[in-house]
Amino acid sequence: MKLKKTVLGISVIVTLVSVGFSVASRERLLKNGKTVLFELAPVDPRSIMQGDYMTLFYRITNAHGDSIPSRGYIVFKADCQNVASRSIRFQKNKEPLSEDEMIIRYFCHKRVISIGSESFFFQEGEAGLYARAKYGGIKVSKDGESILYGLFDENCNEIDNNSAR
Repeated sequence: MKLKKTVLGISVIVTLVSVGFSVASRERLLKNGKTVLFELAPVDPRSIMQGDYMTLFYRITNAHGDSIPSRGYIVFKADCQNVASRSIRFQKNKEPLSEDEMIIRYFCHKRVISIGSESFFFQEGEAGLYARAKYGGIKVSKDGESILYGLFDENCNEIDNNSAR
């Protein structure tokens, strides 16, 4: 009985430490990542089971050939407003990169490319506010890790529920 409690205790500690490291990693990315705006393709709001949310599709993931790796990096450049260009190329590894290029990690399943930030949740009744979104604001690290943190309008201004009041 004592062995079971010890194993359970160690399992709980390992799980909590693992979750803590994951949260700390995401917080570092939010603080230190470069803000890049990715143009959105048509979006589809609402989910009956999950509440109000928007499924996001990024233009950068549209243009690709059939022979891309199932996992890898999209290489792109950002303009002076930090808006990502269309993808320059897909590659399996982080390098080679020229000085003005950036990467974002992707995976491909059944010919659908995902950069891992395809859902944006918002409060009920705010669908109209977010329907005007043109860009997804994503923090990107130098090694291609990313996290979605907001939606932006055609003027590259962040959309939030406080701006509508």
